[in-house]
Amino acid sequence: MARLMREARIVAVQKRKFRVTTNSKHNYPVWPNILSRNFIVERPNAVWVSDITYIWTCEGWLYLAAVIDLFSRGVVGLAMDKTIADTLVTQAMKQAILRRNPAKGLVLHSDRGSQYAGNDFKVLLTQNEFIGSMSRKGDCWDNAVAESFIHTLKVELIHRMKFRTREEAKRKIFEYVEMYYNTKRTHSTLGYLSPFEFEKRSLQTL
Repeated sequence: MARLMREARIVAVQKRKFRVTTNSKHNYPVWPNILSRNFIVERPNAVWVSDITYIWTCEGWLYLAAVIDLFSRGVVGLAMDKTIADTLVTQAMKQAILRRNPAKGLVLHSDRGSQYAGNDFKVLLTQNEFIGSMSRKGDCWDNAVAESFIHTLKVELIHRMKFRTREEAKRKIFEYVEMYYNTKRTHSTLGYLSPFEFEKRSLQTL
């Protein structure tokens, strides 16, 4: 079997190491689940969702935080670092704010991880007059759209590559998100348009 796979240039997709990214065992207050699995949004920059994942490289772990607009499923904020400190999610959120300049009242939904429940992230939302929302404890379906993006990223890119350095991983992930996922990858929920094409056409209609 191995010989036939080599001759056909077929490479098995290997399951990578598991690492916990969500620490719900903290003393920070949490927001109620305002989103309540209402994943259909009528306009951009009204509801964002966010999640954290991890990528193995030959230098060690690289952590990634993404902010996604529920309207188009587009990634509007992205941060990557070698640590999973609270600054990771604030960096992703600040990038999204700078990129989109959303109005006050935006809902940001996440899991109950300490990075999202911590004071720095809450201050950032409060300063911008955004509304926090969090999944119920241990219920990944409450943040299904963010989870879906992470799954797609891993299946289509991360599990198919071996990254020698964190910088290489950062570059490949950035290229995947900005040059493919946002602009070219079609979604059945968007009428088989890419996130940014769906958003562009919807805004023209409006």
